[in-house]
Amino acid sequence: MLVHPQFDPVALRLGVFQIHWYGLTYLAAFGLFHLLATRRVRQAPFAAAGWTARDVEDLLFFGVLGVILGGRLGYVLFYKPGYYLSHLPEVLAVWQGGMSFHGGLLGVIAAMALFARLRGRSFMEVTDLIAPCVPTGLACGRLGNFINGELWGRAADASLPWAMVFPQSGSDLARHPSQIYQFAMEGLLLFGLLWWYGRSPSAHVNPGGQRVWGRVSAAFLFGYGLFRFIAEYFREPDSFLGPLAMGLSMGQWLCVPMLLGGVVLWAWAGRAASAR
Repeated sequence: MLVHPQFDPVALRLGVFQIHWYGLTYLAAFGLFHLLATRRVRQAPFAAAGWTARDVEDLLFFGVLGVILGGRLGYVLFYKPGYYLSHLPEVLAVWQGGMSFHGGLLGVIAAMALFARLRGRSFMEVTDLIAPCVPTGLACGRLGNFINGELWGRAADASLPWAMVFPQSGSDLARHPSQIYQFAMEGLLLFGLLWWYGRSPSAHVNPGGQRVWGRVSAAFLFGYGLFRFIAEYFREPDSFLGPLAMGLSMGQWLCVPMLLGGVVLWAWAGRAASAR
C-alpha cells in the first residue's frame, strides 16, 4: 500500500515570493493549449478558413479569462452558494482554492461566443478548433490536484497495488488515487481520441461534401462527460455535499447535461450542414 508523499505545495521560494505547483500546472496548461492550437490552425479546415497563429494568441487570452472567472464563479454557485452569500468578499479569493471545471467550461463557452462574435466567425467553428486542445490542460490540473493531495479517492481494497493513503484526508484508509484516474481518462485518453478524430475528414465534412461544424465539440462534451462520470465512482464526494439524488455526486449530476448536450449537438451539426 502506497502513501502519498505530501509534496510541499510551494515549488519555489524567493524571499517572500512563492511559486505554487498549482500555479505552474495552470501555466503548463495554457502553454500546451498554445502549442496544440498553433498546430491545429494549420490543419486543412482551419487553414482554409484563414486561421492564423495570431488568432490563437487572442483565443488564449479570452480562454484564460473564461477559465479563471467561470471556474471560480462555478465553484461558488454550484458547491457553496450559502457560504459565499454570507462571505461575499471571499468570492474573489481564488488563492484560497476552489475552482469548478463545469463553471470553467461555461466561462470558456461565454468567452468563445464573444470571440466568435467579435471576429465574425461561427461559434461552432471556434469550439471545434479548441476542443482537442483542452484535455491536456485538464491533465495538468489533475496533476496539480495529486501534488496537493486534494480531491482524493474513495476507500479501496488495501490489496490494490496502487491503493494509496492520503494523510491529508485525516485517515489511514487506503484510497483510489482518483486524481491519476482523471489525469489518464479526462486528460490523456480524451486528448488522444479528440486529436485523432479532429484530424479526420469525417469530423468536418458530410458524405455530401458540406462543411460540418460542431461534431468535434460534441465529441468533447460527450467524452468528458462520460469519463468524468466514471471517475466520480472512484472519487470521494465533497464532504459538505456527499451523495445527492440517486446516490450520484454533484460532479456526476453536472455531467448529465454534458452527455445529453453532446448527443444533441452531434445530431444538430449533421442536420444543419445538410440543410445549407
